[in-house]
Amino acid sequence: MPHASATHPTRRGILAAGGALGLGAVLAACGDGDKDSGGTSEGAAKSGPWSFKDDRGTTVKLDQVPTAIVAFTGVAAALFDYGVQVKGVFGPTTTKDGKPDVQAGDLDVDKVTVLGNEWGKLNVEKYASLAPEVLITTTFDTAGTLWSVPEESKDKIAKLAPSVAVSVFDRQLTQPLQRMWELAESLGADMKAKKVTDAKAAFDKAAARLRAAARARPEIRVLAGSASPDLFYVSGTNLSVDLEYFKALGVNFVEPSEEAKKATGGWFESLSWENVDKYPADVIIMDDRASTIQPADITEGTWKKLPAVKAGQVIARSPEPILSYDKCTPLLDNLAEAIENAKKVG
Repeated sequence: MPHASATHPTRRGILAAGGALGLGAVLAACGDGDKDSGGTSEGAAKSGPWSFKDDRGTTVKLDQVPTAIVAFTGVAAALFDYGVQVKGVFGPTTTKDGKPDVQAGDLDVDKVTVLGNEWGKLNVEKYASLAPEVLITTTFDTAGTLWSVPEESKDKIAKLAPSVAVSVFDRQLTQPLQRMWELAESLGADMKAKKVTDAKAAFDKAAARLRAAARARPEIRVLAGSASPDLFYVSGTNLSVDLEYFKALGVNFVEPSEEAKKATGGWFESLSWENVDKYPADVIIMDDRASTIQPADITEGTWKKLPAVKAGQVIARSPEPILSYDKCTPLLDNLAEAIENAKKVG
């Protein structure tokens, strides 16, 4: 990996690439199973033994395909799109009014046990009561840190069930999408179902559309931002799976300098609201997670004066995309449409 040196970003560093407020310490990897190199999966019939080699090089082996699955909410949402149901979830799942969080996708939140409804929360007792067979989440570094598994209870959690991690660090979106596909297939999902194949075809079509839009409008500058009460974050394209992929398709992104990103391990630059106009941009894509301030709720006058904001050229971005083709297709289509219709204002 070209950025393998950034192996231990803080959660603030990781999330402020999409800007959520940081909670500090990096979790230690707590993998089970045999360690070896590579990243392939071995499928299994629903009635037979199961094994899967994850992106840490950890192979988990079970006597049968697991059904007592606990997963980070976004991972559970991706598996749900492929027809795989989990028993429990941890991570942002429902909003204050009880509706599904943006990271829950189409997951029926009433049919899963929520073990923790925010990042870094996982009730160990509740988790144990589910008799989990496997825990599935993502990892945002080269150390295999398990995303949203709390530092203070990670050892207890590791003893209850083996873990599987899909890497979303410093790679393009298509790679973790493929890995989630392989994982779902190993868990018994029908990857030849029309819904699944149609979603993959739609994703490919959307990717071609975004490539064409970027090629036709190279002058349109896109800024990936995120808002907190005190700071505005401008993400660089390196390290984030969505931005790396969009850039590879030709999208012209605003890029903070390497010097400016140094303090965050290469993820982003922090700006005061007074300096939010530092980078000219024609389209702004904003972090859509509940942990950040959404564009409609930003009251800073400097924000409202930005040319892209005044032109109505602000759309949502999902820094933690749900890794199914169905959920990633709109991300491509929405950005393509924004570039196709954008006025040059930055």
